[in-house]
Amino acid sequence: MALLVHLKTVSELRGRGDRIAKVTFRGQSFHSRVLENCEDVAAFNETFRWPVASSIDRNEMLEIQIFNYSKVFSNKLIGTFRMVLQKVAEDNHVEVTDTLMDDNNAIIKTSLCVEIQYQAPDGMVGSWDDGDFLGDESLQEEEKDSQETDGLLPGSRPSSRPPGEKSFRRAGRSVFSAMKLGKNRPHKEEPPRPDEPAVLEMEDLDHLAIRLGDGLDPDSVSLASVTALTTNVSNKRSKPDIKMEPSAGRPMDYQVSVTVIEARQLVGLNMDPVVCVEVGEDKKYTSMKESTNCPYYNEYFVFDFHVSPDVMFDKIIKISVIHSKNLLRSGTLVGSFKMDVGTVYSQPEHQFHHKWAILSDPDDISAGLKGYVKCDVAVVGKGDNIKTPHKANETDEDDIEGNLLLPEGVPPERQWARFYVKIYRAEGLPRMNTSLMANVKKAFIGENKDLVDPYVQVFFAGQKGKTSVQKSSYEPLWNEQVIFTDLFPPLCKRVKVQIRDSDKVNDVAIGTHFIDLRKISNDGDKGFLPTLGPAWVNMYGSTRNYTLLDEHQDLNEGLGEGVSFRARLMLGLAVEILDTSNPELTSSTEVQVEQATPVSESCTGKMEEFFLFGAFLEASMIDRKNGDKPITFEVTIGNYGNEVDGMARPQRPQPRKEPGNEEEVDLIQNSSDDEADDSGELASVSSTPPMRPQITDRNYFHLPYLERKPCIYIKSWWPDQRRRLYNANIMDHIADKLEEGLNDVQEMIKTEKSYPERRLRGVLEELSCGCYRFLSLADKDQGHSSRTRLDRERLKSCMRELESMGQQAKTLRAQVKRHTVRDKLRLGQNFLQKLRFLADEPQHSIPDVFVWMMSNNKRVAYARVPSKDLLFSIVEEEMGKDCAKIKTLFLKLPGKRGFGSAGWTVQAKLELYLWLGLSKQRKDFLCGLPCGFEEVKAAQGLGLHSFPPIGLLYTKKQGFQLRAHMYQARSLFAADSSGLSDPFARVFFINQSQCTEVLNETLCPTWDQMLVFDNLELYGEAHELRDDPPIIVIEIYDQDSMGKADFMGRTFAKPLVKMADEAYCPPRFPPQLEYYQIYRGNATAGDLLAAFELLQIGPAGKADLPPINGPVDVDRGPIMPVPVGIRPVLSKYRVEVLFWGLRDLKRVNLAQVDRPRVDIECAGRGVQSSLIHNYKKNPNFNTLVKWFEVDLPENELLHPPLNIRVVDCRAFGRYTLVGSHAVSSLRRFIYRPPDRSAPNWNTTVRLLRGCHVLCNGVPSSHPTGEVVVNMEPEVPVKKLETIVKLDATSDAVVKVDVAEDEKEKKRKKKGTAEDPQEEEPDESMLDWWSKYFASIDTMKEQLRQQEASGIDVEKDEVDNTEGLKGLMKGKEKARAAKEEKKKRTQGPGPSQGSEVPEKKKPKIDELKVYPKELESEFDNFEDWLHTFNLLRGKTGDDEDGSTEEERIVGRFKGSLCVYKVPLPEDVSREAGYDPTYGMFQGIPSNDPINVLVRVYVIRATDLHPADINGKADPYIAIRLGKSDIRDKENYISKQLNPVFGKSFDIEASFPMESMLTVAVYDWDLVGTDDLIGETKIDLENRFYSKHRATCGIAQTYSIHGYNIWRDPVKPSQILTRLCKEGRVDGPHFGPPGRVKVANRVFTGPSEIEDENGQRKPTDEHVALCALRHWEDIPRVGCRLVPEHVETRPLLNPDKPGIEQGRLELWVDMFPMDMPAPGTPLDISPRKPKKYELRVIVWNTDEVVLEDDDFFTGEKSSDIFVRGWLKGQQEDKQDTDVHYHSLTGEGNFNWRYLFPFDYLAAEEKIVISKKESMFSWDETEYKIPARLTLQIWDADHFSADDFLGAIELDLNRFPRGAKTAKQCTMEMATGEVDVPLVSIFKQKRVKGWWPLLARNENDEFELTGKVEAELHLLTAEEAEKNPVGLARNEPDPLEKPNRPDTSFIWFLNPLKSARYFLWHTYRWLLLKLLLLLLLLLLLALFLYSVPGYLVKKILGA
Repeated sequence: MALLVHLKTVSELRGRGDRIAKVTFRGQSFHSRVLENCEDVAAFNETFRWPVASSIDRNEMLEIQIFNYSKVFSNKLIGTFRMVLQKVAEDNHVEVTDTLMDDNNAIIKTSLCVEIQYQAPDGMVGSWDDGDFLGDESLQEEEKDSQETDGLLPGSRPSSRPPGEKSFRRAGRSVFSAMKLGKNRPHKEEPPRPDEPAVLEMEDLDHLAIRLGDGLDPDSVSLASVTALTTNVSNKRSKPDIKMEPSAGRPMDYQVSVTVIEARQLVGLNMDPVVCVEVGEDKKYTSMKESTNCPYYNEYFVFDFHVSPDVMFDKIIKISVIHSKNLLRSGTLVGSFKMDVGTVYSQPEHQFHHKWAILSDPDDISAGLKGYVKCDVAVVGKGDNIKTPHKANETDEDDIEGNLLLPEGVPPERQWARFYVKIYRAEGLPRMNTSLMANVKKAFIGENKDLVDPYVQVFFAGQKGKTSVQKSSYEPLWNEQVIFTDLFPPLCKRVKVQIRDSDKVNDVAIGTHFIDLRKISNDGDKGFLPTLGPAWVNMYGSTRNYTLLDEHQDLNEGLGEGVSFRARLMLGLAVEILDTSNPELTSSTEVQVEQATPVSESCTGKMEEFFLFGAFLEASMIDRKNGDKPITFEVTIGNYGNEVDGMARPQRPQPRKEPGNEEEVDLIQNSSDDEADDSGELASVSSTPPMRPQITDRNYFHLPYLERKPCIYIKSWWPDQRRRLYNANIMDHIADKLEEGLNDVQEMIKTEKSYPERRLRGVLEELSCGCYRFLSLADKDQGHSSRTRLDRERLKSCMRELESMGQQAKTLRAQVKRHTVRDKLRLGQNFLQKLRFLADEPQHSIPDVFVWMMSNNKRVAYARVPSKDLLFSIVEEEMGKDCAKIKTLFLKLPGKRGFGSAGWTVQAKLELYLWLGLSKQRKDFLCGLPCGFEEVKAAQGLGLHSFPPIGLLYTKKQGFQLRAHMYQARSLFAADSSGLSDPFARVFFINQSQCTEVLNETLCPTWDQMLVFDNLELYGEAHELRDDPPIIVIEIYDQDSMGKADFMGRTFAKPLVKMADEAYCPPRFPPQLEYYQIYRGNATAGDLLAAFELLQIGPAGKADLPPINGPVDVDRGPIMPVPVGIRPVLSKYRVEVLFWGLRDLKRVNLAQVDRPRVDIECAGRGVQSSLIHNYKKNPNFNTLVKWFEVDLPENELLHPPLNIRVVDCRAFGRYTLVGSHAVSSLRRFIYRPPDRSAPNWNTTVRLLRGCHVLCNGVPSSHPTGEVVVNMEPEVPVKKLETIVKLDATSDAVVKVDVAEDEKEKKRKKKGTAEDPQEEEPDESMLDWWSKYFASIDTMKEQLRQQEASGIDVEKDEVDNTEGLKGLMKGKEKARAAKEEKKKRTQGPGPSQGSEVPEKKKPKIDELKVYPKELESEFDNFEDWLHTFNLLRGKTGDDEDGSTEEERIVGRFKGSLCVYKVPLPEDVSREAGYDPTYGMFQGIPSNDPINVLVRVYVIRATDLHPADINGKADPYIAIRLGKSDIRDKENYISKQLNPVFGKSFDIEASFPMESMLTVAVYDWDLVGTDDLIGETKIDLENRFYSKHRATCGIAQTYSIHGYNIWRDPVKPSQILTRLCKEGRVDGPHFGPPGRVKVANRVFTGPSEIEDENGQRKPTDEHVALCALRHWEDIPRVGCRLVPEHVETRPLLNPDKPGIEQGRLELWVDMFPMDMPAPGTPLDISPRKPKKYELRVIVWNTDEVVLEDDDFFTGEKSSDIFVRGWLKGQQEDKQDTDVHYHSLTGEGNFNWRYLFPFDYLAAEEKIVISKKESMFSWDETEYKIPARLTLQIWDADHFSADDFLGAIELDLNRFPRGAKTAKQCTMEMATGEVDVPLVSIFKQKRVKGWWPLLARNENDEFELTGKVEAELHLLTAEEAEKNPVGLARNEPDPLEKPNRPDTSFIWFLNPLKSARYFLWHTYRWLLLKLLLLLLLLLLLALFLYSVPGYLVKKILGA
């Protein structure tokens, strides 16, 4: 199934030159090697092979192009040969000699000779439609843009286009369209599609490139990947996996935090709900709220875990609501909600924020939902940082349905479903009991039992079920199903199925399998429910030999990678959605187990015989611990091949004898030839013969295989489910290619190579082709009987996914432009994830292959190879990626032994060739081995050619020399306690190894050493070795004076091979230095810069090799440096170092550092700082700038790192290393002088000018290019300086000079639906908090807008503010950065609904609230002063590098500047250039300075609870130098979100005290206070920063009121100072309201108003305007820190990396030598205002009647009304009882009084109460202001019955109805639009409100109406105007007028009887009386009749 083209020679060439050929078929091109210096004949003699899946069409084309090769310019086309393959398709073999055509389609003399061979595919395959591989662009486009593209092609110059090229294009066109490959439609030119842009796309470029003869079309050539191995088009070797250590199974820290905010709509009457939060086994409860259906909790719970990720993500989070739980009883469950931790973790930001969980009752699935709980759930792993949305006053009434606690894409209405997990049978179980007893038994009774009693346990969604136990059976048969009932789609991702062994003492797991529900279902519109099987799944775990204490038991539990096959289980899974209305349904969700219908043997596929072959080509790097005993390697697949402990043999399809020992093998071999073939009776040879290892070097041994390579082969029988694996393989191939391509693109971007966009286009094109190829291949053998439903559905969905992916890739390819590469790369990564997800096949078939190294019959180390990677197929794409290839395997230790450092050392390195396929396909199983061997059979001379060989004898071998050019390494691992290492590298190749020299005390060694390996013998043909050389392993070690060297990391490389007949000249040689990533376990541990070349030693011996020139370095002994062509080209650089000071140096060996010095070293040169004489007194250096010159590579990527070391100079000339820091990349410190001559200089100027024009909207008409920034003067507003926030619809250029009333009108017209009563806030009412809350609203609005527009937040904030700054004017400028999001995304006003605008109170000045640290916004304030952390001590072995913190021993502050010398003159000629400071001009002095530091702490959020009750009592502690302020007396009781509102003043002197620590402690009555968390702020960097972070710049300038200017320096003074320091011309205050700085003019208001309302002229407004736009000033401009509040995470050293809460604060600093600042701002928390709410309950109506009358059975109710202000059930107030209401009417005239404290800003009521009788102090709670009114039916002897309730949110409740008739149920449920009122605005409201309760069906029904009056007064008003409670004095209410019926019956029973009975049943009573009389008469008659009769008879 392939097309072979053998290109022999090209003759009649003109001139001398390098020639290269390119052969193209079906769009895939191969290039030949370059033939150098050919004259007239080029003998290529190369064969190219195309695997063909669809047979060749008669009009397909083959194209061969011959080029003159050029290294610098593009290749020049000599001629083209095109051939239609008709003859080939018919004859299968053609030889042709023909002339070439030039690009004008004219025949030229040059001719070529080629032989073409075609192997037709056996069996037709669907045609290959690979999409528009070559685009059909119209010619005009090509014509038009060809000129432009030529400039884009690499290396081509516009002038280099061959003449006559255009005409060739026309002629070539038809040829190209004829090459549409394998298309089944007539070829016709397609008209240009209207949607295609007329720009020449890359697609055209490629083909243009092909036509221009640009040798390599720019998009299909994969650039060498720089990361792992340089990828060759390798056919014989597969890539080794570079990461060694198993990452799974290692425990990590996790924290689950759940905030239960409130519950709503709980089902049940008058409940006392408690919420229970359960994570895994841990439970926590909220407090109990009394008699309410919508309790408000706001309680925060934290659960800490230290487990492995797998265990963590399977834990279930369960939130349940329990009714009336107390100490004595557990309460009844109302409803619960569960999801697994993994679901939360996979959410964006790992959290759900403010979402509503739907409660359902697991015991009654026919009932509907049971209520909602609003909560936040977050899961944090170590090092995850969670962005919590800002905790502000959440006033927005929640839309519950829109914010459900469900992941994206899960429907809100989840249905109940049954999950059937069917367990059929298992095979191949290991022995699980000791055989001792069994042997005794066998001796006595003679029975032989299987030693295992298996059963299966299934875990799902927190429940488990298990099957029956099958006593002593290795092949148990269950046929049972375990049934779970849960909501669908479930929020638990995995089902865990475990085979366990039942045992009297304890049951142990045999093996575990996880079913991932996402992989066996699809939620799309064409998706399918979860389904699986019946299919076999394989289980892996510990080794099979039974021991009582299995050290690898965890592996059997499914933790970590299994090291051996344990068993396989046949199971199925099905889901059935339940119809809950069906009455027969059992409504509980208990797990059930019942019998399942057995399935037939063959349902999992026909049993086929598979053949596995392996050849061991090399075994080296064997750990020296195993070096003394003979070693053998064993390969197993399932239990086949496992001779040591395979135990239970899998069943064979026919009886077979087990040929184990030699004699039997002989017997078989003596049988006749064909017999062996027929029965396929081959012995398995699964292990290599034992062999003693030989020593390689002091750490490693190798096995001396030399030319004899041992082989193994195994026959095994498995159900034939290859199709599954094939499909997975095709997707894997696509994904591998994509991954490699994306890595290349990333690498290109990182190393700034040109044209990354081209490579990306190539990658996407490859992807779309791959996807279409999948569609044509995957759809085969549909009719397979054993295909399960999952197979069919998965195939459909994979085909859909890949089809759409192919489409997307194609469209994406068209959109890739230079500037979008990064975004598109991200999308490419998404494709990759999706492909990997799809490729993972949930139904296994063939188990994985294990390779074990056995030493002395003990298993030592293993490697596991997935069987699908080895599977053979005749279709290339379906082959496993390692099938018939040489794979480098690194064996590792099993299980936990492989964790940590043990797992990093290689136990052995194997070069192993593997092939797995059906036995009947095995004729090619040796095809991938290097050629030149003879097979060695088990027994010689019997002619059994059918036997696989047991060994290979290589007859061909080649001699080579390897040169390893080890230049340098960087960012290595610190292996010594000094924080440095003594690194050397050890290079392994085949079985030799060499070391570089050891360089002491460095993490960035520059070895500059060439290692030469001589006498290397490689086996195989020379040409194969050229493309597929073995890999080189490089290990980096740390030399220790004692003990053995420590391992520091490892990397792989592939050498560049030069054959003896090739010249050592460009392009391939000499090789380039490349970076190789070094790995240590899974973590990266630095980079190695090196090059490797493998040179063949020809017949002439070493004389032919390129000479090793270059001196043998005399000082370094016999060490050869890297030769000249390879080592980088150096030029002279000067490094200037700014030495500022040292900070926070820790003790060294218990002695304090007293006289430190800093040594800087780079590439062997360096400089020392001056000595600090007394570190305690002044830790700054007195000489600031020093420099040194050094030779550095021209290529910046090769720059060596720069090392910073701090030493302490002790007495007697001793030095101690304190700590060191390596600056791995000098990139950010390189100074490039502006090149004024270069064109780009002009363009930047041009751009700037353009930008200025934009700013004005007109070309600069001002003199000398001034730019005017407009801040028009404002009209005096009553008494408030305001900035108008623009409306969404208005334009950005607004002149603010409209009169106030007009503005008001405009605003209404804009449809912002603002409340007409929104009066202007009174200045006296406003305080700092008003400003804060207004700012938070703005921030939240912005974030919301960002989410709405789906923009990546961080990126956006940066880009947009930059872009808009220059381009906006008008008043809005001041708010631009804050508001632009709003303007961009808000539609026209009205669409925003009525709520948003209400928040836009346009009259408050704002500050900037940063949701993160200020540092992250301003680059850590490292604008000129950088902080370098000094490290010491070993790097921790934790992969997360979390121990970095502990290694920091201090900080060096300073900076670097690197530039090429000499500098251009003009730099040093600038005015005021001080040569002593070099490049660091204008740096402040570093003498000590005294500063007043003022810290404002506003509040903390989400603190980690510190007390047992799940709360904390936080207070603030501040440390700076020696001052330590602990604000202990002001602790806030039992609060996790405390508002501190305090400011602290500290005097400090920099540099001694510059690290400010703000900590939050938990106050404890007894014992010490615990640290909750702390945050550290480096004040010094802030103080000296150009961003001026000393005191934030406010938005407006005012001299009184809440927005008073805080800085002692006025804006005009600040501006003057900035201009002076930056040497900027200005400021020139022009006419009032104008200021000019450099070439910018700022305008703004020119007057200010003082406290008394007097207006004075001032320049401060315009000065402030200039400051707020300082970043626009050319050259020196930068963003100045605005007035702000920053949010800093609190961290606790005991729990590194996990946030313990956040703290909002800001810091002001004032130098003491400047005027003193005023008093601190008052930010103390607002005191709640005291109010009194008076509620008068007048009447009720239509109340449901509950009681039946005792006498008459008439319905009535004894009504009373209960009321309370939410949360204060203890102060509930009841009216008196209206007895016996017959109509549901009640009259009360009763008054409640509720005094309360209220915080208007947060809309919360504040209550303080003791939590329990044991509490020490009162706790403050904030709860929403909600009034609850309930109606009850009073009962005398039983509990009162609850009838109905309504809850009114005092801020927005429906206005009451005028009459009882108009009052409907919809008013309360919100189904009709009722005007909402706020009692705080209305003050007095009267009306009728409906009361509701839920009926049995959980639906609301109206149970009554109440007429009430609400009256709100402030405490003062209430005092002046007192009223009585109930109907008491003062101001009593009159008694209600109740009808007679409401008297109390037991006080006057007769009266009541008369009233009731006579009144109602008068006639009935009379009738009854009459009837009674009649009955009496009848009775008397009957009584007396007998007497009379007797008398009559006797005749008495």
